[in-house]
Amino acid sequence: MFYPLFLNARLPAGGPKKAFVSELYKRISVHDLILFGVYSVNSKKEKCTYGRLVKECFNLFPKSFSFSEMPNWPDSRKLDRSLRSLRKKKMLIGDPKNFFNLTKLGKKSAEDIGKTFRQGRLGL
Repeated sequence: MFYPLFLNARLPAGGPKKAFVSELYKRISVHDLILFGVYSVNSKKEKCTYGRLVKECFNLFPKSFSFSEMPNWPDSRKLDRSLRSLRKKKMLIGDPKNFFNLTKLGKKSAEDIGKTFRQGRLGL
């Protein structure tokens, strides 16, 4: 992993949490951040349940997926509408009651987003 892209955040009970530097993701749409979150969970060989996706998105992109009045807590509402939109665009399949998987189109987008993070490009 390319560590200059990460900040060491608060250490939760489960171990260290790594987050992307906010300047790298603040210009990327929430849709794309969610796609990358699904990709990240799946790359760990885990099922991407709704709860797991909320956790992953918040851990990677805390400023985009937290409550504005309580920045240390994830706001799951920020995923709901975007997940429905991504399903309509055929970028992912699944639902909050089961789990989510990326389609070929969604996986390609997530990989492109990952390249953007690895290269550290800020101007999207």
